[in-house]
Amino acid sequence: MANLFIVAAPSGCGKTSLVKALIEKTENLRVSVSHTTRDARPGEEHGKNYFFVSKQEFDQINQENGFIESAQVFDNYYGSAKQTVKDLLDTGTDVILEIDWQGARQVKESFTNAIGIFILPPSESALRERLTDRGQDDQSIVDRRMRDAVSEMQHYNEFDYLVINDDFEVALEDLSKIIHTHRLQLSQQTIRYQSLLNSLI
Repeated sequence: MANLFIVAAPSGCGKTSLVKALIEKTENLRVSVSHTTRDARPGEEHGKNYFFVSKQEFDQINQENGFIESAQVFDNYYGSAKQTVKDLLDTGTDVILEIDWQGARQVKESFTNAIGIFILPPSESALRERLTDRGQDDQSIVDRRMRDAVSEMQHYNEFDYLVINDDFEVALEDLSKIIHTHRLQLSQQTIRYQSLLNSLI
């Protein structure tokens, strides 16, 4: 039985970096690649970081009920393809969805056992500093992202776990513990070790 994890955070909280490091150190764990209408940032690759599509392509998939969740974030659209998630889970691979709180609500409607993890910054000033240090946005965009972050953070209590990204390595270890804790649940272990249980009992 594979697990579906939802990882959400306001922009600038280090979600993508944490998930990337988590994937590198954890076996049998993959990120479901989402579709987006935003432009690729420097270093991002189509099909690896996102499937970068036009608004028309996105709308077509959405109309065909092809997304497990979709949302508008700032001026762009994001969505996780149902088939992508299903194919990974069917192989027994644990899956991470990097989405926002709106998407998490949608996923929970279909996958009631999905595990939600919300990442917060250690302070408002730290978040503003991280957004500014990116050097990708002008001050007006940083200000808007800060306003949106405050709104997003109000939904932290809709998730199962809360991780504070103050020290990167500590936050990464917290995420790792959450993954492994769920893999040790009775329902998971019973399936994984059915042959052993049969021989012992």
